[in-house]
Amino acid sequence: MRIDAHQHYWQLRRGDYGWLTPAQGTLYRDFMPADLAADCAGCAVTATVLVQAAPSEAETRFLFEIARQSPCVAGVVGWVDFEASDVRRRIERLVRDGAGKLKGLRPMVQDIDDPLWLDRASLDAAFEALIEQGLRFDALVKPQHLDALTRRLRRYPKLQAVLDHCGKPDIAQGTLEPWGGRIDALARGTTACCKLSGLLSEAAAGADIEQLMPFVRRAFDAFGAERILWGSDWPVLTARGTYAYWLQMALECVKRLAPDAEADVFGGNAVRFYDLAVGHC
Repeated sequence: MRIDAHQHYWQLRRGDYGWLTPAQGTLYRDFMPADLAADCAGCAVTATVLVQAAPSEAETRFLFEIARQSPCVAGVVGWVDFEASDVRRRIERLVRDGAGKLKGLRPMVQDIDDPLWLDRASLDAAFEALIEQGLRFDALVKPQHLDALTRRLRRYPKLQAVLDHCGKPDIAQGTLEPWGGRIDALARGTTACCKLSGLLSEAAAGADIEQLMPFVRRAFDAFGAERILWGSDWPVLTARGTYAYWLQMALECVKRLAPDAEADVFGGNAVRFYDLAVGHC
């Protein structure tokens, strides 16, 4: 059982992907289930977690429709306005409309300049609703947001959370600190998990495994293999390499760092974290 814990679909005509412009080059086109099917089959990926790419509830419902039609989508991580005055009601409606497919929510914190945004009291109701509804929190952050993320999660020890893309370290510049110390504190002070995903996007073009290994090793040292979930971050990944290339690189990383944990990192941990009922692509 191999599960991709982080992938996206998008359709340009929807018009709610503010970040997705012609400047994104090869990413500026539709990416839908038919585009990923061959990669999943070739890499023996049997299920995926479909993650939001636009800050709108409408896109989340679009993902629900894809999930209903695509047996390999085991769960959806959607979006809601965490500061909305009626956020509890909004989350309840998304849970209802997801019909069991909604597994978590993800604000796009990486696009928020304020490194203390996650400290705001205006977010409390949203985090309380996540716990009430049994949803997970996907933390899409940059290193400058990690301290506030740690404080937020320590305030809500019952909240299940995962750090997307290892917290987006600056691999291109080889900068381990302060990112490394901050993920150490996050892992030590909370029960958060971490996604082994998105790292090629943070590296220089053409980067190989040796450029990534210091960062992957730091993540494994911090969280332990039992709290690491592999994801492709497809199709963002395609700007740096193929699906199979990243999978093989990740497999080699795990072989070096935690050879007995391959089944967990590439499947079991995702099933447990997101409470997935796994189908087949």
